[in-house]
Amino acid sequence: MNNADTSANRGSLDELAAAVRSCTSCGLHAGRTNAVPGSGSASGGIMIIGEGPGANEDEQGLPFVGRSGKLLDELLAEIPLSREDVFITNVVKCRPPYNRDPLPAEVTACRPYLERQMELLDPKVIVTLGRHSMLRFYPKGKISKDHGKILEWEGRILFPLYHPAAGLRNPAIKQELQQDVLRLPEALRAAARIS
Repeated sequence: MNNADTSANRGSLDELAAAVRSCTSCGLHAGRTNAVPGSGSASGGIMIIGEGPGANEDEQGLPFVGRSGKLLDELLAEIPLSREDVFITNVVKCRPPYNRDPLPAEVTACRPYLERQMELLDPKVIVTLGRHSMLRFYPKGKISKDHGKILEWEGRILFPLYHPAAGLRNPAIKQELQQDVLRLPEALRAAARIS
């Protein structure tokens, strides 16, 4: 991607972010402090998609800035990547109350935003964090069985991982997450083969 494409995508991403911040398509907007459109590189080729913002994200308007985000940063550093090398977003852009799972109607309301982000970013690898994010792309999948697998989805690589929050609650899941993320370079190589 050349610099002109990158700046054009950044402008379009900024316009999309403004639309997300003013969205009232579902009930989640009523309880938000800030919508969380996403942030990161428009040209890195990797899109990381979580489930929904938590309290810290709602407060700051940025994805993965709490304890889960700290763990995500540590995991990326092992590759080594930083959040400036990837684009991070969520399936839903506003915090579900009490960090509950996003409801199907909320996921549907946010779907056009996520689809537009994918169009603009054209990621080679989509990393899903957690069950809800994975099911958006791989409805028959099961996170306990499919985490760490390199899958193909619509000409891209889909790389499902456990959500960092699950790793914070369960040391065994954290260990699997640490092992799985080390396969991300392999996922990038697989993406280069299919593009």
